[in-house]
Order: sequence, then C-alpha cells, then structure tokens
Amino acid sequence: MADALRVLVVDDEIPLTSVISSYLVREGFDVSLAHTGPDAVEVARMQRPDLIVLDVMLPGFDGIEACRLIRGFSDAYIIMLTARDEEVDKILGLTMGADDYLVKPFSPRELIARARAMLRRPRTSPAMSAPQEPLTMPGLVLDLQARSTAVDGTVVELTRTEFDLLAALMSRPDTALTRAQLIEAVWGPGWIGDEHVVDVHVGHLRTKLSDNATAPRFIRTVRAVGYGLVIPA
Repeated sequence: MADALRVLVVDDEIPLTSVISSYLVREGFDVSLAHTGPDAVEVARMQRPDLIVLDVMLPGFDGIEACRLIRGFSDAYIIMLTARDEEVDKILGLTMGADDYLVKPFSPRELIARARAMLRRPRTSPAMSAPQEPLTMPGLVLDLQARSTAVDGTVVELTRTEFDLLAALMSRPDTALTRAQLIEAVWGPGWIGDEHVVDVHVGHLRTKLSDNATAPRFIRTVRAVGYGLVIPA
C-alpha cells in the first residue's frame, strides 16, 4: 500500500465514517479517520493526505473552519459533506477552499467516482515541468528549478498550488489571466470543481507574500477577468 493514495475521512457520525472508509479501502485507498475539527487539522498536517472528505458539522470547530486552516498548509483535494442542502454552506465551503460538495444522504459510489475524477489530475503545472530560468519582478524571485520563492531576499514557504499559481502569473507578466486559464495551467484541463477555489489560493498567496489586495505590490485583481501581475509604473 506504499503507493496508495491517502484519504482522510472526517465526520462525527462513526457508522458513516466506517461505511465510507470500507468503500475507499476496497478501492485501494489508504484511509485515515478523524471525528472533530481540531483532529482533522492535526491529522491532515501529520499525514498529508491527497484527498479529504470533510463534514461541515463537527465538534470542536466546524468543517468550514477546518477547511480554512488546512488550506494554509495543504493542497489536498477537499470534498465537503453536509446534511443540509443550504446555499450558504456551499458558498462558505468553496470560499474557504473546498473543491467539491456532496449533500447527505449520498451514495458512497458517487463519492468514489468524484474522488477518482479529481485524483486523475494531480495538482501540478504542466507548463512548469521543463527547466527554466528564475522568474523575477521587483522584490520577488521565483526559482522554478529549486521550487523556491524569495521576497526582498527572504525565502517564503509556499504550497505547491501557491507556487504554481505564482509561476503561471509570472510567466505572463503582461497578461490578465482568467480563473479558467489559471485552473488549466495549475490544476490541468480535466479539473472539476468551482473556479472560485482560485480566489482562495490567491488570498493565501498574497498573505504569504505580504501583498495587500487593496494596494498590491505583486498581484493585482482584474475586475470581471481574474488576476495579473502589478505592472510597473
């Protein structure tokens, strides 16, 4: 099972986690379980799963807060579960970085089908696969071969998705890229989910670069389009 993809299932309904886990194990996944919000974050940090199945209603703190915290250090695909088909839960979950959403009750086979569709497209940037010279702009250096980022000479730790988003933007410094273009460049053309997950990762990226969205130094928001680099005056 050394090469098995890792899945973390988080729900306080023990029988449900057992059912989901048994289906996933039969499909060849390596499965871990958690039953509270804090435990979800801790297990995700320690085990680095490829996919997280995350219930909204959890003790400790809810799945939406867990999703927000996990997104600070993990690029795992996140499928959120809820017993309520409420639009506000869906919007909050996607805003915090969830990739997909399932309303209870659902078929475990549907969950597995969605999981496999996501995991067929690993989060890598095809455009960044070939060795290239470092990408630079005033105050910012992105070394594509070393996979390192520096702001004013200080190394900044980025997740894989954050790094690839920044690389996609810096590769086309004079272009405003749409969310769809960034999805294709970073997640791949077969990705499924809500395009606004890009906004979540850009938000985390800006925080790590100490970049103010209202007075940006590096990444600008292009209204009704997407994102681009700040154009020097």
